[in-house]
Amino acid sequence: MRVAGVDDAGRGSVIGPLVIAGVLLEDKDLHKLVDLGAKNSKRLSPRRREQLVAEIKELALKYHIAMLSPAEIDRVVETGRKLHKLNRLEAQTMAKVITVLKPDVAYVDASDVLADRFKQHIAENLSFNVRIISEHKADTKYPIVSAASILAKVERDKVISELREKHGNIGCGYPTDHNTIRFLEGWIRKFGSYPDFVRRSWKPAKRLKTKAEKEQTRLV
Repeated sequence: MRVAGVDDAGRGSVIGPLVIAGVLLEDKDLHKLVDLGAKNSKRLSPRRREQLVAEIKELALKYHIAMLSPAEIDRVVETGRKLHKLNRLEAQTMAKVITVLKPDVAYVDASDVLADRFKQHIAENLSFNVRIISEHKADTKYPIVSAASILAKVERDKVISELREKHGNIGCGYPTDHNTIRFLEGWIRKFGSYPDFVRRSWKPAKRLKTKAEKEQTRLV
């Protein structure tokens, strides 16, 4: 039986892509992920994640990584219920990853507060039969999902590192990072609009832009 794990990285970030990764193994080989030490990517150091990526890719029958750019996310979530639309977009993308992997069973880390609803949204976008197990914190419960979380995290970190080299200290890209907020403030004051690697529909980005526009109006 072929088993897949699917997880994301960068969902709440205001900078950079949302990355979704999937890993496919034979069920008889799942224990090898435990032997490697695959676990929730957040519990691993960046160096250890890098080491595990190579080992996971070598062990896997197949893996696939998909990226949702800030522009793609903005187009979907700018109007209406942001979280609901983002959940649907992520479910559709996970379905694309599962389609590439063609597993018999797919374990996914549910992004929706209702894990069964997230499962249904994925299933609606699949053209073949697959058993979907959609659970919260699946990356801590199932090593196959942990493996996917590691691939997704490393891929996103690579993008953020490239942006940092080009544009300076952007922080980790999350609105809870003071360096990220300072970067956005500085950029919007200097250029008046955000670059294409910023999610303009995110509330922190909108708030900073509105603040900068008010300050500019007062100066005029």
